[in-house]
Order: sequence, then structure tokens, then C-alpha cells
Amino acid sequence: MPDPGGIAAVVLAAGGSSRFGSDKLLHPVTLQGVTLPLAAHSLLPWLENFEQITVVVRPGSEAFRSAIAAALGANRPASIRWLVCHEAAQGMAASLACGVRANREAAGWLIGLADMPAVPSSAIAGVRDALLAGAYLSATVHEGRRGHPVGFVSHYRDELLALQGDAGARHLLERDKSNLVQIEIGDNGIFADVDIPGDLHRL
Repeated sequence: MPDPGGIAAVVLAAGGSSRFGSDKLLHPVTLQGVTLPLAAHSLLPWLENFEQITVVVRPGSEAFRSAIAAALGANRPASIRWLVCHEAAQGMAASLACGVRANREAAGWLIGLADMPAVPSSAIAGVRDALLAGAYLSATVHEGRRGHPVGFVSHYRDELLALQGDAGARHLLERDKSNLVQIEIGDNGIFADVDIPGDLHRL
């Protein structure tokens, strides 16, 4: 069930980590003195802001799911709904559409990435609250640059379900930027995704 106010949280974790050389989402990362798999760090602020989150994974991800659930353990303040997307190999857009489809009755969707372990809780709360306050689109921004997460209301359901390729919903944010409510976040964590091992030094 979507929550607060019918906004569903969708975190994409179905990538293949091809550029990292191993499963980046399970790579141990230490942030603020706490060492957890990268994806566990990414999910914690989402679990702080929603009663349930949908995490989109690729087929054959049982070991990943078990490892993340074990790592979060008692630190997990809310529930994770694991969603296997059989079209995940087609790109990020397919995973995003899977997440929206599984929560199609929601009033809106907050979309995040599991390879972004430094996104602050305030960024997630800010975009969610903008949607609850009536924004059609919302995203974090810092010094004029857009970051994550991003949010869409149900007006965009059909277009989100029809997404293809690996660009996600970027073109919707560009096309309808007059509808975009920007949430200023003074933290570069809203940009810090991990694609290659060298990216870990930016966290």
C-alpha cells in the first residue's frame, strides 16, 4: 500500500553493475562510522520516511535481497516490498515502469536509486512533502543542478508506464519544468551515484 498521503516510494535496484566489476550494491561502505552494504545505506533514509518502500530488483536476486535484509536487521524501521522486474535488462526505464505499475493506484511516486547511499533523509522528505502540497513534479536541486530523488503525481501515470530505454523519466522533467517544484538541498549526496569503484571516494 502506498503511504503518506498515497505517495509510493520506489527505489530502483535492478542494474547489472557492469561498470563496477562486481555487485556494487553489496559493496561494503562506511558512512558516519557505520559499515553496511551500499544498497543498505541507500535504503535507510527511505525507510525513515515511508511505512513501506518498493525496491525493484532483477530476476535471480535472492542472495542480494537476503544480504540487504540481514544487513538492515533491527535498524530497519519500516518494511521493504521486493519487486522482481523481469524486464530489468531493458534498462532503467523498464524498472521504473515496473515500480509504478506495482503501485499504480498511488497518488504519486517518489523515485530513487539504490546506488546512491549518501542521499540525505531531508531530500526524500522534501520531495515527498512537495507532492503532498500539490506539486505535479518535484526534485532536489543544489546550486542549480538537479539531483535525486524525483517525484511525480498520478497525472504522469501513463507516460511513466510507457517509458523505454535507460534515460528514465528525465525527458518528462525537462519538458514540464514549469511544473517542477525544486527542493534546495545543501548536500552533494543528491548527486553521488556509484558506477565505478572510484566513485566511492566521493561519498
